[in-house]
Amino acid sequence: MKTAILIPARYASTRYPGKPLAKLRQADGTTKTLIQMTWEAARTVAGVAEIHVATDDDRIADAAHDFGASVVMTSPDAANGTERCAEALAEVDADLIVNLQGDAPLTPPWFVEALIERMATDGDAAVATPVLRCDRQTYEMFVEDRKADRVGGTTAVFDRRGHGLYFSKEVIPYIAPGKLPDPIPVFHHVGVYAYRPDALRAYMGWPEGQLERREGLEQLRFLENGATVACVEVKARGRLFWELNNPEDVLRIEAVLGAM
Repeated sequence: MKTAILIPARYASTRYPGKPLAKLRQADGTTKTLIQMTWEAARTVAGVAEIHVATDDDRIADAAHDFGASVVMTSPDAANGTERCAEALAEVDADLIVNLQGDAPLTPPWFVEALIERMATDGDAAVATPVLRCDRQTYEMFVEDRKADRVGGTTAVFDRRGHGLYFSKEVIPYIAPGKLPDPIPVFHHVGVYAYRPDALRAYMGWPEGQLERREGLEQLRFLENGATVACVEVKARGRLFWELNNPEDVLRIEAVLGAM
């Protein structure tokens, strides 16, 4: 399959305006923007034919051109990254579209490679997305965010075949207070998607559903319309994964970068 990676990026984030251009300190003391770090992460993925930043903002486009990225301009009307990827189909010809969201610079290449492999073998899946079993540190970060009334990462539950049942910004499944089970039965949803082009086109024809609206999670539109979302369990291999959802996450990610 010819695979293209799209990095949807918008400036007008509600929780963190200008997030793609936020600068993070690297292990060597220099700084890079979030969008550049994500583009560099995309370039480490094997088997990818094209990589494009998809944005509606000239500031992001200019920054992307400065570090050598290809840019696809999209409309300001896209409600989320999936819609922006669907718009970009007009300029991208591929058998599989990977949405590597611009707030996940810690995404290892094997996460994306696992999605590509799954989509090559699972004919029922319209979409594939990675899930990562929480270790104690990640689980505690989830709980800390909820106690502080911050919306941070997303969790996922799926059936025995690995097909998604639900995604939530709450920590699911519920764990009663007391001893934390081992292994922890909570899976961190990694905000990366591999779509078949037909699934992206169908997505644009579906209205926003009630669950998507309440949770603010774009992938729920697929589930609400009966499309199969394959949850692909991936391994961290000793690395901590976290997205940049809130300004507080900058220090978390910089701490990981310093330890790499």
